[in-house]
Amino acid sequence: MIERRKFSRVVYQANAIILHNGTSLNGSLIDLSLHGLLVALDDDCELEPNEKMTVRFTLNESDIHIIAECKLINKTDNTLRLCISHIDIDSISHLKRLVELNVGNSDLLLRQLSELTTLT
Repeated sequence: MIERRKFSRVVYQANAIILHNGTSLNGSLIDLSLHGLLVALDDDCELEPNEKMTVRFTLNESDIHIIAECKLINKTDNTLRLCISHIDIDSISHLKRLVELNVGNSDLLLRQLSELTTLT
């Protein structure tokens, strides 16, 4: 199988809050990249592909919050595959640093950031 992934994924566990249509859903972050998140919901709910939602989580052992507007790519059981559609500058800066620390290759990260800016 050919690997199509353009962005390095990092295993990262943290509690997450998913805001969708005025409802707050609780879940756990499983992994993340500069372009997406994998989240396990605590409870099942009906969601359709392409639905928009906001995901909020706090970096472990800090008071740094990351907030990202996301689009649902796929839902399997209670696991959501999300694509980040918008993220503020502070959140992307913290996310970049988190990925950089876990990937350990700043050249690779710079290539991924360049790729991120070319996505529409």
